[in-house]
Amino acid sequence: MLNISHNKLNTKVDISGFKSGKKVFFKRNYVYFNRFLVVFALIIFIVLFLPWTQNVTSTGNVTTLKPSQRPQTIQSPIPGKIEKWFVNEGDFVKKGDTILFISEVKNDYFDPKLRERTQQQIDAKSRSVRSYEGKVQSLENQINALKKERVLKMEQSRNKLAQSKLKVVSDSIDFEAAKINFNIATKQYDRTVSLEKEGLKAVRDVENKKLKLQETAVKKVSAENKLLASKNEVLNARIELNRVNVSYNEKISKVESNKFTAQSGQFDTEAQVTKLENSYSNYTMRSDLYYIRAPQSGYINKALRAGIGETFKEGERLVGIMPANYEVAVETFIMPIDLPLIHVGEKVQIQFDGWPAIVFSGWPNASYGTFTGVIVAVENFISDNGKYRVLIAPDKQSTAWPEAVRVGSGARTMALLKDVPIWFELWRKLNGFPPNYYESKKTAKNDTKK
Repeated sequence: MLNISHNKLNTKVDISGFKSGKKVFFKRNYVYFNRFLVVFALIIFIVLFLPWTQNVTSTGNVTTLKPSQRPQTIQSPIPGKIEKWFVNEGDFVKKGDTILFISEVKNDYFDPKLRERTQQQIDAKSRSVRSYEGKVQSLENQINALKKERVLKMEQSRNKLAQSKLKVVSDSIDFEAAKINFNIATKQYDRTVSLEKEGLKAVRDVENKKLKLQETAVKKVSAENKLLASKNEVLNARIELNRVNVSYNEKISKVESNKFTAQSGQFDTEAQVTKLENSYSNYTMRSDLYYIRAPQSGYINKALRAGIGETFKEGERLVGIMPANYEVAVETFIMPIDLPLIHVGEKVQIQFDGWPAIVFSGWPNASYGTFTGVIVAVENFISDNGKYRVLIAPDKQSTAWPEAVRVGSGARTMALLKDVPIWFELWRKLNGFPPNYYESKKTAKNDTKK
């Protein structure tokens, strides 16, 4: 019945007594519903004060703890051409096992007897070095002989100089004696002339004294001449001494020059020998590089260069290998806003892909199927994805991680922080504050006070 009239029937007639009215106007339904709303509101209010564990969640993948244990590719340090494969994909190889054989592609190394011919060059140059050594030794002996001869010649010249000096002394004494005799003869002649004028001496005595005076004059001149000749011999002896020294120095210098020339040739040949030996070692090591070997024990993943006869450059990836022995870890990335809350040594809960788990982020104790890890490294520089990389290792004091976990599988991490009420966590997320925001602020104030 439409209620379009101003005469309201429900105010005049009690229709609740009718059967249809009882079904429509059942007041007890409102009472039960109101009680349910009150109870539900009380429950929600109580739940808002329950403890909630703040956490920092992120996603990552399984990796290895050490860089040497991670999957790697094997490269060849030289260019070459694939000749033969010794393994298949999925095979297990030990460290040092041959994976494939390559051949040379550079024409500088095509000669099959390259090392033998290089060794012949080394032997020839080594003999040349020994020849230079013998020449240097002969010149050294010649220099020593010239030095000894110079000592003797210098001693001989010094003796001759000493003799000349002694002769000068002797001739100077004779000259002084001749001068004295000349003076005496002169005085005797003068006295005889005076006595002859007085008639006390004959003219014959005067003539004898005059003759004697002339003889002493001649002897004086002869003695003076001998003295000058002796002095000249001293000068000649000194000149000879200097000439001998200069002559032998010139001879020794010439021989030393030849010696240095021979030594220069020796050193140059030794340098050539060293260069050839270096080339020989390089050729030997290069021939050993024709066999690509496993750097460590592991499993062959994928052949990146498969064709026989296929050429490649140095440093190109040839095959991938996964180490057999490795320690798993989890690599995860966190937002920059959560970075100050992550520290090395903190424990993290991990959920691996493929392992069923029931996770309650706010109640970690009620979670099931998660595993515990410990943060071992936090990257200091932001990654390309705009987050910071964190490396997590297994916690040895907790349940061991599944053995079937493989490198590269996904993982979800949850770092546990402070326990707060649920209403505080809701308020924090609505405002966009980071976890533990106020505790960090208080801690900073306490540190400032200290």
